[in-house]
Amino acid sequence: MSQDKSQLDDAGAVDPNLPPDPSRRFWVASACAVGGVAGVGTAIPFVSSFAPSEKAKAAGAPVEANVSTIAPGTMRTVAWRGKPVWILRRTPEQIKDLSKNDPMLADPHSDRPGYTPAFAKNEYRSRKPELLVCVGICTHLGCSPTPHFDMGAQPGLPASWEGGFLCPCHGSTYDLAGRVFKNMPAPDNLEVPPYVFSADGTEVIIGVDETHKA
Repeated sequence: MSQDKSQLDDAGAVDPNLPPDPSRRFWVASACAVGGVAGVGTAIPFVSSFAPSEKAKAAGAPVEANVSTIAPGTMRTVAWRGKPVWILRRTPEQIKDLSKNDPMLADPHSDRPGYTPAFAKNEYRSRKPELLVCVGICTHLGCSPTPHFDMGAQPGLPASWEGGFLCPCHGSTYDLAGRVFKNMPAPDNLEVPPYVFSADGTEVIIGVDETHKA
């Protein structure tokens, strides 16, 4: 870049008493702007690194899900530790009919160890009667059961069916609390993961409870 001759003194040096060359100011300002953009570009990934990564979630980082928008009688599925977790909002009728299944269940009170934490050892297998949170993997060979919420006889289901889940692989059936019926290939009830609700009850945080901290 050539220097404006009007900026030079008799000896050929830049006269300090004259204002800076406008073209020089332009290039200095441009360099600063480019440097600023680069700085912002490197800051964005750094800030986003504070959010849990997919790898961290797969390793067991807590997962949050909004439950306030789940309509009664419907279910939402979220992923935790690479497994599907069902969040079912049961209707008052579905809650009322849960006890009807007790005589037909293999473990109606969830007494067998390993699949039900202490907070869910109740008729609903949950912290709140209307919300079931459980891992959607059959305890037989790891298939994912399908929901059958309608009552009554259906293919592969008895006439006394009160709603629940049917495993398509080997026919194991579970009620709307995730409890397995007697004489089925699956040996245990569906797993209930550790979880808590937010203070306002609109979110469920899966992966933490009184004994499992984030």
